Amino acid sequence: MTVGVLAHLFGKLPYRELAAKVGAAGFTHVQLAPWRAISDVDFNKPGKFSPGLALSIAEEFRKHGVSISVLGCYLHFFVQDEELLRENVERFKELIRYASLLGAPIVAAEVGRNEDGSAYTEQDWRVVKEVVRELADEAEKWGVFVGLEAANDHLVGTAAELATLLEEVPSSQIGVVIDPGNLLRTENLAQQDEVIREAFRLLGPRIIAAHAKDRQLSSSGEIETVPPGFGDMNYGLYMELLEQYKPGVHIIMEAAQEHQMAESKRYIEGHRLTAQKAQEVQAK
Repeated sequence: MTVGVLAHLFGKLPYRELAAKVGAAGFTHVQLAPWRAISDVDFNKPGKFSPGLALSIAEEFRKHGVSISVLGCYLHFFVQDEELLRENVERFKELIRYASLLGAPIVAAEVGRNEDGSAYTEQDWRVVKEVVRELADEAEKWGVFVGLEAANDHLVGTAAELATLLEEVPSSQIGVVIDPGNLLRTENLAQQDEVIREAFRLLGPRIIAAHAKDRQLSSSGEIETVPPGFGDMNYGLYMELLEQYKPGVHIIMEAAQEHQMAESKRYIEGHRLTAQKAQEVQAK
């Protein structure tokens, strides 16, 4: 599989224009977050999708040689405002219902974080488990996967925490969107190989998609996100483990600006090809 891209890296555009830009950039699949990427339909509230609209969006991307591999969500699933929480859940469930018409097997999300930096509570964890269970039940009805991603500073911020959530909400409809860049922090970047290996040991069999960003320390010593190939993350190890656990899984590139995309795409694909060849040698 070739490397795909977050659609909203091209900006928030009318979906016909967006599809053309993605195709022209040489990508064959995208992660599409409708309310981040599409400007000519207001998806900020649930209820705008119809079969006709979903099929039109999918057809427009197909016209340019692009499939929608993942639907992205970017919503908060333990916010204390009950009305907002229910709205967020309904928005995710709407994506689940229309995923097949859009050609997407996965609807993915991080579970959210406290923007004010306040500590997480047992109540937060309880609410997230209830929401994830509800989403998994909906996904089962529609034959779609829910992809969960661990991210620094989020309630589910480590591979171990995501493994715990998967254990406490058992469902064959829940999978993992792996992103080692989300697990690296200032204090563990020097031990990144151990962090990456642990993530695959805990989550490898449940992976259904992969994200690709890069990480490095800034001049002030703080970790920062950069495009793949522009930082210090061990992509050789990442692709080796990805090929070992999930050959052929979709990879979606993050963090790159348009002028950086081609270089980052080549970088990821180069490491992936090396990993594939190594696996072929081992299999002989």
